[in-house]
Amino acid sequence: MKTEELINQCIKNNRTAQNELFQQYKDTLFFTSLKYCRNQADAEDNLHDTFITIFQKIKTFKHKGSFEGWMKRITIFKAIDKYKAQKPVPIEINNDILEETVETDEETDISIDQLLKLIQELPDQYRLVFNLFQMDGFTHKEIAELMNISEGTSKSNYHRAKLILRDKVEAINNPKYSKIN
Repeated sequence: MKTEELINQCIKNNRTAQNELFQQYKDTLFFTSLKYCRNQADAEDNLHDTFITIFQKIKTFKHKGSFEGWMKRITIFKAIDKYKAQKPVPIEINNDILEETVETDEETDISIDQLLKLIQELPDQYRLVFNLFQMDGFTHKEIAELMNISEGTSKSNYHRAKLILRDKVEAINNPKYSKIN
């Protein structure tokens, strides 16, 4: 079934079409969930909640832009809503840290699975800001609005996440190096 027909059938609550949509996009949306959730179980819960919302709101899809992109945004927003519901303590970092550089010229031998695991280990707010900015192209202004934080906090959280990830990657590539311990 073509995507447009699949959408139309899902609007009519056709269970076969809903199952086909789920089967077609579950892996992509699960990976998106993994980027934003702390672990696989949380990502599975987020995926479940995402598909419930997709099926409830599919009639609002305007056929402008990518349908997959629309579903990914729902996935991201669901994960952020869960994060906000936990009422975390905002993480603030002195803006002077932003002047430090994080770039490295060294090659790294780290798999995507290892990198994803390292990202999942970041403190929640760092992980969300890092993924929104680095992986999904949101601006710091958009992130600030979305997460109810200042733009400066978004920038410093992103920078801190990069520092943490750099240290963890260096510790993996050179076990003698370890700021982490």
